[in-house]
Amino acid sequence: MAQTETAIFAGGCFWCMVQPFDTQPGIQSVVSGFTGGHTVNPTYAEVASHTTGHTEAVKITFDPAVISYADLVEIYWRQTDPTDASGQFQDRGDSYRPVIFVDGPAQRQAAEASKAALASSGRFDEPIVTQIEDVQPFYPAEEEHQDFYRKNPFRYQIEEMGGRQDFIQNKWR
Repeated sequence: MAQTETAIFAGGCFWCMVQPFDTQPGIQSVVSGFTGGHTVNPTYAEVASHTTGHTEAVKITFDPAVISYADLVEIYWRQTDPTDASGQFQDRGDSYRPVIFVDGPAQRQAAEASKAALASSGRFDEPIVTQIEDVQPFYPAEEEHQDFYRKNPFRYQIEEMGGRQDFIQNKWR
């Protein structure tokens, strides 16, 4: 049995963060959920009310022999605007803030090195403000929020038109 690890990333609406990881070799699962808040097992409605302190995030289970954590961090950057601390694209507020939640010193080192490389790359004129924080309890969202891009392709396409795709095309391609 392959050894697995997990990575947790917040980059705006979790619906839009699943597909880019889900399609990579070595990914075993991508779960939409919430982390970083002060209540236990919050619902989508509670998080959306901006009263729980949680951030929408994805928890990725992966085989590090096939895809590295550093590779996942690179994929993560290319889904986000790392210069926007107040949300991502049309999704505004703390529950949509960009965060790399690290589990241990190796993940922290990889995330910080990647962030430093991005900051010095000259790709962005503004500072890189994505936070790197220690992993906190992760709570899966309700079933209707899992694999959203597959279950609701039209709605997913509308969400993607909120600025994310244009930004990715302009800044990352």
